[in-house]
Amino acid sequence: MNAPSVNYLSRVGMSEVTLTADAVRGALLLIVDDVPANLGVLGDLLHDAGYQVKAATSGRTALRYAAQQPQPALVLLDVMMPEMDGYQVLAALRQDPVTRDIPVVFLTALDNARDEERGFQHGAADYITKPIKPDVVLARVRSQLLAGLARSWLRDQNTALEAEVTRRMEENELIQTVSIRALAHLAETRDPETGNHILRTQGYVHLLATQLRDHPRFAATLDDSYIKMLAHSAPLHDIGKVGIPDSILQKPGKLTPDEWEIMKTHSRLGSEAIEQAERDIDKPVEFLALAKEIARWHHERWDGTGYPDGLAADAIPISARLMTLADVFDALISRRVYKEAMGFDEVRGIIAAERGRQFDPDMTDAFLSSFEEFTAIAARHSDGR
Repeated sequence: MNAPSVNYLSRVGMSEVTLTADAVRGALLLIVDDVPANLGVLGDLLHDAGYQVKAATSGRTALRYAAQQPQPALVLLDVMMPEMDGYQVLAALRQDPVTRDIPVVFLTALDNARDEERGFQHGAADYITKPIKPDVVLARVRSQLLAGLARSWLRDQNTALEAEVTRRMEENELIQTVSIRALAHLAETRDPETGNHILRTQGYVHLLATQLRDHPRFAATLDDSYIKMLAHSAPLHDIGKVGIPDSILQKPGKLTPDEWEIMKTHSRLGSEAIEQAERDIDKPVEFLALAKEIARWHHERWDGTGYPDGLAADAIPISARLMTLADVFDALISRRVYKEAMGFDEVRGIIAAERGRQFDPDMTDAFLSSFEEFTAIAARHSDGR
């Protein structure tokens, strides 16, 4: 009579795997019993059924064989043995990462319900009483081997699925990054002298947020996910400049009061553009929320005299406060059509003087304590490179 088949349908790829007795023929089995005669009977039975058999007469030998390659697909283990009984052997198998996944079937003369329950509590896959019945042993062995193949196949499917999910997430993240960079570079085409400004400010924001992640005022916000999204969002801080006329954006001299009012609208234009993008999707996207905060409020000041909304202190989102410091630092050390670049020492002094006025005091302290790391980012993404 043919062995019953076990069908497993993979939702990934919609392929069908059929497991039958043929699929486990030739599997290596480890049998363990301190009585050689018992090993002889069981070994002959399993060998005649088409299995490879390795025998051990003690628990310690069994542990050594189980760890060797090729490993057994199944262990048939006597319970009542000297030195190490079956429970101790099973415990040792489960403690070793190399052998912990090998299924174990107890073979024992202990046939009461309590002993059987104890065996399963210790992690046995099955429990067969002696004297053995050949048909029962072969059926139980076949069932355990088929179950093992199914578990292995499912693990492979899960591994493949996890790899595919990871690949797609990385691909989506790359697409997201490229799209953000493309939009940011579009803004830069209107203001070509900013050069690597978006790369530098992105690096500054990530560094400053990382420096502050354990600070009592910021620890609840600045976790790994937030910092990652913040760095993704940072390049969009000046996206609103695409709406500023060239005559103002690229003017080599000082702006008139009217021109300055128009220039200041870039923060509102940027946040409104991102807000419109949010309306076009079905659910909120975290990095867009941060990008909107940064675009609108990165010109606010700690003392409340900034624009566009005159927010002050903690009313300014953390993301925007971080961007403010990064943006000002980079603007001061960079050459523009209307000014020359300032030296690092001079810029350091200016930012220190604005502590508690333009900048969050604690963020300023973190910036100053890591000043050399900020200058290293500036050098790495210098416009001269």
